Amino acid sequence: MQTPAILLGAAIVSEVIATSALKASAGFTRLLPSTVTAVGYALSFYLLSQALKTIPVGVAYAIWSGLGIVLISIVGWLVFGQKLDAPTLAGIALIIAGLVVMNLFSGRSPA
Repeated sequence: MQTPAILLGAAIVSEVIATSALKASAGFTRLLPSTVTAVGYALSFYLLSQALKTIPVGVAYAIWSGLGIVLISIVGWLVFGQKLDAPTLAGIALIIAGLVVMNLFSGRSPA
């Protein structure tokens, strides 16, 4: 049986892969990246829906979107040459800090 945290983690990874493929799809003009985008988002939402059976929606969505933003920023930097300037890095640090605070002090663990 899959744990909710594993399902949520897989949903986040699927979303990051789909978003990366979306950039590579060149406006849905390239078949393979376009297909990866569609399948990746569908899988991500399915996995998120399964995690939501146990994890509260506010907690799950905050983790899903927050970590997705952080990870896609890293992918953008490593794969697509996106510059991560000081304000971007500060924003990423604040997102991570917010997720840590929420998970440590909310009274409800994510999984």
